[in-house]
Amino acid sequence: MLEVKSLEKSFGGLRAVDDCSLEVRKEFITGLIGPNGAGKTTLFNLVTGFHKPDGGEILFKGERIDGLPPHKIFRRKICRTFQITREFGHMTVLENLMLVPENQRGEQILNTWFRPGLVKKQEREIRDKALGVLEFVELIDLKDEYAGTLSGGQKKLLELAKTMMADPDMILLDEPGAGVNRTLMRKLVDNIRELCSEKGITFLIIEHDMDLVMSLCNPVIVMSEGQKLAEGTPEEIRSDKRVLEAYLGGQYR
Repeated sequence: MLEVKSLEKSFGGLRAVDDCSLEVRKEFITGLIGPNGAGKTTLFNLVTGFHKPDGGEILFKGERIDGLPPHKIFRRKICRTFQITREFGHMTVLENLMLVPENQRGEQILNTWFRPGLVKKQEREIRDKALGVLEFVELIDLKDEYAGTLSGGQKKLLELAKTMMADPDMILLDEPGAGVNRTLMRKLVDNIRELCSEKGITFLIIEHDMDLVMSLCNPVIVMSEGQKLAEGTPEEIRSDKRVLEAYLGGQYR
């Protein structure tokens, strides 16, 4: 589904992504691991249009998307989350979800004057969809709470819920486990698995929690110094000497 070919990105004298090539297969949950500074988040930013690459190509479903602005990549059905959640804290959980869908009729002032019935009909449809998504991620009881009052784990679930409102084909998750307690983590993991198996959504996940990566992701890609170091099943990554020495600290020996 996603192909990265000889991708390059520098910031001043720092080569953050260096001739990186990798592939993400459709309807798989792929893990992306590596130490801080390996280039993982920069890769996400390149794929989603937050940065323009200095060289190389990015193809999504066979079509080049490198250099496109974020809103056009979003329209290709690629969504992402961030290491630090970006909710609208002074809006309710439900309102955060209802903002996501594009081309809402109420955004055009003439429609609010001359087609109020159509505006209200679409708003009801979006609201119903948002309520269904909140049921799925088990945040329905918090729908009227301000998003800024949620716990860190609940905000991660809200981030996932927001991506679902866009009906994505692929979701890029940047450290979904960071700051999440084990109970909410199990919910998050179950949601990811169900979205992949039942709805066919492809996932690429950056994560430092090795237990989470090894139990959820297959295959696993390892980045180092802006390049792909290794790729394989969790078992293959566990036994890869370079990975064990550089990233896993020998805990899987």
